[in-house]
Amino acid sequence: MTDPAALDQVKAVADAVLYEGYVLYPYRASAQKNHVRWQFGVLVPPSYAATGTGEHSACRTECLAEVGPDAELHIRLRFLQAQRRTVEVEREDAPSGFREVDALIIGEDELLPWDEAVECEQDVTLPVGRLLDSDQYLPVIVRGGELTTAVDGGRVVRRKNPLTAELRCRAERLPGLVRLHVTVANTDTVDCSRHTRDEALRHSLIAAHTVLSLRNGRFLSLLDPPEWAREYAKGCVNEHTWPVLVGPVGSDDVMLSSPIILYDHPKVDPSSHGDFFDACEIDEMLTLRTLTLTDAEKREARATDERARRIVDRVEDLPHQPRESMHGRVRVVRVAGTEIGTGSKVVLRPHQDGDAQDMFVDGRVATVRSVLEDVDGTCFLAVTVDGDPAEEWQLAQGRFRYFTTAEVEPYPGEVVP
Repeated sequence: MTDPAALDQVKAVADAVLYEGYVLYPYRASAQKNHVRWQFGVLVPPSYAATGTGEHSACRTECLAEVGPDAELHIRLRFLQAQRRTVEVEREDAPSGFREVDALIIGEDELLPWDEAVECEQDVTLPVGRLLDSDQYLPVIVRGGELTTAVDGGRVVRRKNPLTAELRCRAERLPGLVRLHVTVANTDTVDCSRHTRDEALRHSLIAAHTVLSLRNGRFLSLLDPPEWAREYAKGCVNEHTWPVLVGPVGSDDVMLSSPIILYDHPKVDPSSHGDFFDACEIDEMLTLRTLTLTDAEKREARATDERARRIVDRVEDLPHQPRESMHGRVRVVRVAGTEIGTGSKVVLRPHQDGDAQDMFVDGRVATVRSVLEDVDGTCFLAVTVDGDPAEEWQLAQGRFRYFTTAEVEPYPGEVVP
């Protein structure tokens, strides 16, 4: 079976999937982008899926495996359950003695309403032989509930709805292989046909994904299957999720079926300083932007969610820590035989087929503020244009122009500062 160290690596990647987009910069409940949350792996009740919103109630995984005698498939289903948090103040004229409010101030802290998330996991182990003999239907039941916490002048109420789902599993024989089928379906009978999406999310499995592992067997990559299995791999039907090999490169006994497209053996970059819940940005840019939040904005972010609080607190501590190791950051890069780093001067030579606005800075001297690398390994220089009246504001806001190393020339006599 998979060793504990490999499982820890799998969990790190699976957690990144679980919380992708959970709370987005600027990490405040009032931010517009946080009004439309949870876009990945959402399995809504069938009644809401039938309204034609484009949401779906089930996801389907199919993958290939070579199995030996007495092989067993272990399935770990993971998802988030939405939990509505409200804040209330004492009011004698209210029927319950409390009235819901938009915010509650307690000393220097603020409490805000918000939809939190509760992690849910369910494990099951099934003999592959049983899956070959008959389909298996396994219920998933998650309890709802209400928790009230008293605070000065009011209370915080957390409510979550019960959830019901089903794991539908089977296997089919192929020459030298088996094809494994795992479907996760929301089976909640609640009528959500007139619900808003936010209301339907409170009856949904959010960021749903499965971790599949084999005892006495191995999975085949669907991205790069062996030649003899390519046609069988093409026949695998995956809906709203995609299985990839996880764990150390070369291992093949664990698969992550993720609602986010990944490559085989994904891993969390060891230089990343923590979760930012936003794969569209790199750590350094989010850090710079978070540092520019006002005290009032930081207070709202901390009041929005405990994870947002940890992000803000961590970023505020970063000035006392080295930043050179941030994910996506490179110390220096060589351009035309000259090493270029933060503080270097370059001459801008933007490509003609690039941004139309770049023509206005062709030939201008710029100062490199950071050297960055994207997921494909392409290096970019984040620069401010010397003499630009907005240069000071851009520095304060962390807003720069970006050029590849092919779009700049070293400034005459330039050396790394």
